[in-house]
Amino acid sequence: MNQLEVQIMGQSYLLGCPEGGETRLREAVQRVDEAMCKIRDANKVRARDRIAVLAALNLAFDLADKPEVALVEATPANSSSTAAESNVLGALIARLDDALSEDGQLL
Repeated sequence: MNQLEVQIMGQSYLLGCPEGGETRLREAVQRVDEAMCKIRDANKVRARDRIAVLAALNLAFDLADKPEVALVEATPANSSSTAAESNVLGALIARLDDALSEDGQLL
């Protein structure tokens, strides 16, 4: 696993990244940074943790509107893919918590 140093809202974060995933991670960081800066610059919210939550909700809402993104529901027919997706989401949340803990503010 590689580590990438990225900037989100002017703050540096060192993120773990699987081999070959650097481009996707940088694109994701860019989307998150743009979403967070847009909220901050609109003077709606100043607290970093609130900005992060609003940006996450906006991005999740946008993903739910895209027909090419398959949202998997927890059903017995696809429980193995749901478990795998839960593991990925859990790892992502853990990374976000680690990154934000350096800032002293957790979601």
